[in-house]
Amino acid sequence: MNKAELINVIADRVGVTKKQAEDMVESFVDIVTSQLVGDGDVTIAGFGQFTARTRAGRTGVNPQNPTEHIQIPPVRVAKFKPGKGLKDALKAPKHQAPAMEAPAPSPEPETPSEPATPSYPSM
Repeated sequence: MNKAELINVIADRVGVTKKQAEDMVESFVDIVTSQLVGDGDVTIAGFGQFTARTRAGRTGVNPQNPTEHIQIPPVRVAKFKPGKGLKDALKAPKHQAPAMEAPAPSPEPETPSEPATPSYPSM
């Protein structure tokens, strides 16, 4: 799914115009980006956490000349840690839609017409 498809799905599900859905997606991206740039993080309960980390510098190999070693500087990268709800949804079988809401209470079980008699092994 690309950005345009995401905007269409949001517009359909929420019942807003595509322009309003596009503004929502743009706002979300801008907010997450500005928080990560400012050393903050964004946590969405049940979905996951966006954070920014500094990857340490290291010595690497020049791919054009494998005998030459180069110094790779430290760099800040975005990280995403999935939440429990997302992890559980991914573990569900593909043919079964994941339940994101609490299940409805089940009706009271019917009482059997005859009481169950315990069976004991004979000795």
